[in-house]
Amino acid sequence: MSGPKLFEPLDLAGLSLANRIVVAPMCQYSAVDGCMTDWHTIHLGQLALSGAAILTIEATAVEPAGRISYADVGLWDDKTEAAMAQTLGSIRRYSDMPIALQLAHAGRKASTDLPWAGGAQLAPDHPNGWRTVAPSPEPFDAADHAPIALDQEGMRRVRDGFAAATVRAARLGIDAVQIHAAHGYLLHQFLSPLSNHRDDDYGGSLENRMRFPLEVFDAVRAAFPADRPVTVRVSGSDWVAGGWDATQTVAFAKALESRGCASIHVSSGGLDPRQQIPVGPSYQVPLARAVKQAVAIPVVAVGLITDYEQAEAIVATGDADMIALARTILYDPRWPWHAAAALGGRVKAPDQYLRSQPRQYKDLFAVDPGQ
Repeated sequence: MSGPKLFEPLDLAGLSLANRIVVAPMCQYSAVDGCMTDWHTIHLGQLALSGAAILTIEATAVEPAGRISYADVGLWDDKTEAAMAQTLGSIRRYSDMPIALQLAHAGRKASTDLPWAGGAQLAPDHPNGWRTVAPSPEPFDAADHAPIALDQEGMRRVRDGFAAATVRAARLGIDAVQIHAAHGYLLHQFLSPLSNHRDDDYGGSLENRMRFPLEVFDAVRAAFPADRPVTVRVSGSDWVAGGWDATQTVAFAKALESRGCASIHVSSGGLDPRQQIPVGPSYQVPLARAVKQAVAIPVVAVGLITDYEQAEAIVATGDADMIALARTILYDPRWPWHAAAALGGRVKAPDQYLRSQPRQYKDLFAVDPGQ
């Protein structure tokens, strides 16, 4: 009998992945002036020993105004780059897991307080707040402060910020870059007709609404070494009538594929407070399936994937090529180990942990799980 599909290797545009499990980007709200701290070393370090195929660093702002909160990670100057270098150096001394970096701009959803302090948007004159930007001057929520609509100069600044952060990521040895075009943040704001009300070449038709996100992709792809993959995270639906949906997502995915995108990571929601999300196990998998049926590049499914057999079924049936874990792997940082034990797969573990292998799973740990 063949082994579990979840633990088969995968080639991501030249980057070898040992299995199909992705550690999704998860904001920690623990940076200082955009700089990673010891918390990031602890947090990312434990996930780099999880046995997953690739670790994705949280949404990293390309300019200070692009942070979701004042405690978000950034990569916009030498200081933020040096802080990230220190964290990466600590992790790489003990893990050879590939590391991806999600580059982001929060747009009108920026300038918020910490989630555990309520997460409300902070006023521009608050010590930890600032004026936000967006495709159009409408706020995310009626109680929020209206953003400034980006003009051509502002759009060039943001696009160039993505490219400059990509150059820094390459210098840091990051293995892959993911562009965040989901969850209601700036690039998603350009895509959705609910947030993009522009009357220039960047608003109106689907082609126009995709224009700026595609320009950002082209700038990032040009700035990153050709032998390293650039991927994109999308929201497959706004879950609001008349908003961004699966059909438009497929069109966007095809356009990205034609420009050299290595993979599409399909999430959903986050753009409009009126959203009605049908939350349940695998609730976003149909969105990933729609993209998977339309493109040849690998597709990642995410969202309430918690069970080992559930994850195996998503990959084995071809609904997606990989599954991503967020809160699931925070709760259980050894989820890939346990999945391998349950399904008959193999994972890589550090030498220091080899003696933890239970007797009934004597073939669980492998130096090279792809063999």
